[in-house]
Amino acid sequence: MVVLNLGESHQPKPQAFFNSKPVAVVKSNDQQSWMAVVGLPLTTQPGTQEVRVNGKGVSFQVEAKDYPEQHIQLKTRKHIDLSEADLARHRGEKKQALAVFDAFDTSIEPDLAFMQPVDGPFSSPFGLKRFYNGEPRSPHSGLDIAAPTGTLIRAPADGKVVLTGDFFFNGNVVYLDHGQGLITMYCHMDRIDVKTGDLVPKGEPIGTVGATGRVTGPHLHWSVSLNNARIDPVLLLPK
Repeated sequence: MVVLNLGESHQPKPQAFFNSKPVAVVKSNDQQSWMAVVGLPLTTQPGTQEVRVNGKGVSFQVEAKDYPEQHIQLKTRKHIDLSEADLARHRGEKKQALAVFDAFDTSIEPDLAFMQPVDGPFSSPFGLKRFYNGEPRSPHSGLDIAAPTGTLIRAPADGKVVLTGDFFFNGNVVYLDHGQGLITMYCHMDRIDVKTGDLVPKGEPIGTVGATGRVTGPHLHWSVSLNNARIDPVLLLPK
């Protein structure tokens, strides 16, 4: 994630784009400046990158970062060698999720000061290079928080429920839209206590921790997406 100063806030709100996608533009904490908050996918190459602001380029530098490896041994290969039916199901669920991540709702003003949705230690950080039964898989696109089954999950900021369901890999899931391309996802839930369309205030319970989907035990997998790029949730938590 990168935050760019776009000028004083008494000027009209600028429009900013990264890789042809709109990015969140919010006022700084002191309300004096406009700030572009840009999500950078893990595939972003080191070097000079550019955000287009009102049609003009604003450059910034991206440095290389290496992530550790995580090796997980699953007792069953159901979630590795997918049947035709499971593969079709997964593709349909992925299509739903991508549509949610690609949304850009300007009717909601994003709150970038998140609270941690579940009390517990971080068990798997963002960006891990993952191996299941020795086979490489996509890097970890979220943050795992260890907690017992039944632990309340709370909204980290005001948001709207835009998708819920029982997904093949992610188990019981909830997606919250916090505005301007800031989307959060909660996976492997035991119980879902909200429905699509609900407006959820910051701190309000949305369900409980569980062990549904592809898991080795109860925990919350929490993903944060900005302009359809998954970012480290820790970046939005208090220091």
